Order: sequence, then structure tokens, then C-alpha cells
Amino acid sequence: MLRMKDVYAVPDRHIRYAATKAFFGTKMAEGSSVQSHGVTMLSLVEKLEDLKAGLNNDTYIDVILQSLPPSYDPFIVNYNMNGLEKSIHELINMLVQYEATTHKSEPLVLVGEASTSKRKARVPDVGRGRRVRERGHSHCQHGCSSYCPEGKGQRKGRGFSAVEGK
Repeated sequence: MLRMKDVYAVPDRHIRYAATKAFFGTKMAEGSSVQSHGVTMLSLVEKLEDLKAGLNNDTYIDVILQSLPPSYDPFIVNYNMNGLEKSIHELINMLVQYEATTHKSEPLVLVGEASTSKRKARVPDVGRGRRVRERGHSHCQHGCSSYCPEGKGQRKGRGFSAVEGK
């Protein structure tokens, strides 16, 4: 019976590897709650401490800060510049306060309904000459005899005239 436990039991090293991989690989999605992310990271820290992973408090805090999205960069700079020595619980509380003060004032986007009116269909341009011809008057046509009484197809007084000189 004891031999069966040794054969089928999962070694502690494998469990520690999986917990370490989960801890170092966890990233907070932009826009998600920092409180839920903090609880997740805290549970992974406690699991690693139970498995005696050998990481200290500063390493845990560094990994938690690195798991935050870019919108938390001002907080990270402030934390590192002031040289704060906090526990993991205090860090998570500070992150929750930061989220409450900064991310609450994001601008709201108001969206109205789109207009239901449709654009009027464009009437195809048939041309003035064609419409006039259909009515029976063809005085718009430049080559028409009714437009030019002389029947030469040109109007008088329009166009260029050539003047010959000596």
C-alpha cells in the first residue's frame, strides 16, 4: 500500500513548479478589478509559502507590481521612488485605493441613436437639351434651324470673329 502512494503521488517539485509558473505568469487584464487580481496573487503567494518555494517578501511584491497593466505605471513609479516597505496585504490595499481614486474618473462615452432618415435618391441628370427636345422645342440645340433663323446652325453675335487688316 505504501508503495502505491509513492508511485501515484504527485511530487512536491511538480506542484511547486506549477504554482511558481502560475504566480510569475499571472497578468492583470486592463479594466479588470485590482482587488480580485490581488486576491488571486495573494492565494498564489500563500501556496508558494506552504510549498517552501524560498522567495522573500520583496520578490513577491516585485512580481505583483510587474503583473499590473500599464495604467498602474504611475503607482509603480511612486511606490519605487518613495522606497516603501510594505507587506503584501498593505500593497494590495494601496492598489485598491489607487484604483478607486484614479480609475473612477474615466470619461463616460455617451452614444445616441443613429438617425433613421435616409438620404434622398439623386435624380439622374438627363441634360437640358434632351428635355427640351422631348417637349417639341429644340431651340437649345446649337445646330437647329429654329434656333438660328438663317439655318446656318450658329447664333449671331456669339463666338470669335476674325478681323483682317492690311
